[in-house]
Amino acid sequence: MAQMTPPARVSLAEFNEVFEAVRNWGRWGPDDQLGTLNLITPARVTDAAALVRSGRRVSMSIPINKVAGPDNPNPAQHFVTQAHDIDIGSSGLTFALDYLGMAFHGDCHTHIDALNHIAYRGQVYNGRQANVVMTSKGGTSLDIANLANGVVGRGVLLDVPRFRGVPWLEPGEAVTRAELEAVEQAQGVHVGEGDIFVFRTGHHARRLALGAWDNGYAPGEGKPGLHVDTIPWMHERGVAAFLPDGDGETVPSNVEGMLYPIHALQIVAMGMCTSDSLQLEDLARACEEEQRFEFMVVGLPLRLPGATGSPWNPIAIF
Repeated sequence: MAQMTPPARVSLAEFNEVFEAVRNWGRWGPDDQLGTLNLITPARVTDAAALVRSGRRVSMSIPINKVAGPDNPNPAQHFVTQAHDIDIGSSGLTFALDYLGMAFHGDCHTHIDALNHIAYRGQVYNGRQANVVMTSKGGTSLDIANLANGVVGRGVLLDVPRFRGVPWLEPGEAVTRAELEAVEQAQGVHVGEGDIFVFRTGHHARRLALGAWDNGYAPGEGKPGLHVDTIPWMHERGVAAFLPDGDGETVPSNVEGMLYPIHALQIVAMGMCTSDSLQLEDLARACEEEQRFEFMVVGLPLRLPGATGSPWNPIAIF
């Protein structure tokens, strides 16, 4: 088993070197809207479909959370607008209606980020000016509507708690490139070009067992996630999308003076399709029972023009 790694310090200068090394700006043309999703070719989708054997389907989303808490300062609003006690004068025909409103970027709502969501030094993916791509009136480019055809491909789960023999990783723990490669070897899988990398730390299992905690920055308790040295590995492997529980970030950050280095490297530098706040406990059990850690992924963001992301319910199919 690989040694558990505290969040080793990385200087901002070292971060900038990694940023430049993994940058995909211009790789798929100046007007590209998809980033690393370009790596999921039609051939890779048909290969992923061939992984469907038992037909078992597993949700990777958290139930939409309507209760405020230390990790959910913006709970979803859901209420009934009309129930079956309203007689609409239609010979016994009635309708039940409801309303949902949510700020979906958060630790308690499973969501996917658009490429206009993160900027670094005034620029978003492909070197575009952030204040042009995303204004207070909405996005003009790189918005979530570009993913209207879905995120569909081969998913590979790397289950770090299973590898370490623990129910979950503790807040502040970092997972390095070396450990990801060790998990691959132990599980008999390989994350390759065009794959959807599903990353389990056991974040949701910990919350279910111990309750909610403040997992934000100081003075919060933090959360486990990737070390910055995993980003060149993801770039070299050609990872098309990243689906973690939590948000994939080690908190406190690995990088001095940078709160969300993983998001900046993935979304701004690489143009990577990135999700946050999945629950992977059902998937982990299914992988054990199916005796494999690869599956087809089908995820459908809302077709919401101008948006910085979307709530969604990605499904693993075996």
